[in-house]
Amino acid sequence: MSDGNGIIIRDIDVPFWRIVMILVKWSIASVPAMIILMILASLIAAIVGVILAALGVPVPSTPT
Repeated sequence: MSDGNGIIIRDIDVPFWRIVMILVKWSIASVPAMIILMILASLIAAIVGVILAALGVPVPSTPT
């Protein structure tokens, strides 16, 4: 990039409601992604729990 032909962006003209719609789409798209991540975390926790139970590691009881 030492040839002197760099580009400088000084202003981007994006309407406010277009940005709002992009953020709404991102929010809607994040819901299925969070569901998938929670399912993966649950599966990992279940696998770790089964492995620890098979090894005989005591599980702390919850207070009643």
